[in-house]
Amino acid sequence: MTDSVLTTIAVTGFTIAFFHAAIPTHWLPFVLTARAQKWSRPKTLAITAVAASGHATFTAALGLIVAWLGIALSDRVGMWFPRIAGGALILFGLFYVIRQLTGHTHTHLHLGQGHSHDHHHEGHDHGEKRLSLSKSDLAAIASLLALLTFSPCEAFVPIYVSGVRYGWHGFALLTIILTVATIAGMVAFTALALTGIEQVKLRSFEKYEAGVMGILLCAVGVLIIFFEK
Repeated sequence: MTDSVLTTIAVTGFTIAFFHAAIPTHWLPFVLTARAQKWSRPKTLAITAVAASGHATFTAALGLIVAWLGIALSDRVGMWFPRIAGGALILFGLFYVIRQLTGHTHTHLHLGQGHSHDHHHEGHDHGEKRLSLSKSDLAAIASLLALLTFSPCEAFVPIYVSGVRYGWHGFALLTIILTVATIAGMVAFTALALTGIEQVKLRSFEKYEAGVMGILLCAVGVLIIFFEK
């Protein structure tokens, strides 16, 4: 049963990280900047992948703190740890569900700020001379890297809590899953947007992201409490 629980945690973690990348703040800035800077498709996707790596690395750094504290706590509380970890996941999940129901989603506010910023940046770059495009490229890339690197996937951090029971092996596995899913998701949605799929309104996923993540976290929490030994 332990292996099946770990598999479920891994699949849930991949799902959360991948579809978290569907939020417009994770692909729209790259599409707008690519158009403004006249970047090629390969160049845009390469920059997106680098930014996604930074995004995953910063999230993993937070996960490292959680794992270190959790592993130490696990050694002390023993059999009670699955209930503590599962309860924590349920609380995290309920927090996201409540945030969904009340309409106070962080991603919605973030999108508005990021969207307006990129339009401003786009208009500014159109007015620049062609001779300064190299500096403009560097500034645009730095802004995109900073935007994602220092904005962790907060919904994935509770997944690290669920993996504490499996020690550093579990942490390493979840970090690999986080990195692969984040890069795959951001590159995929950016590529789709570059080909015009943004008309499908991927933005609508943002409206329900908190609720979906909350339900998934609650489900994993219940699974750990009742089946983890």
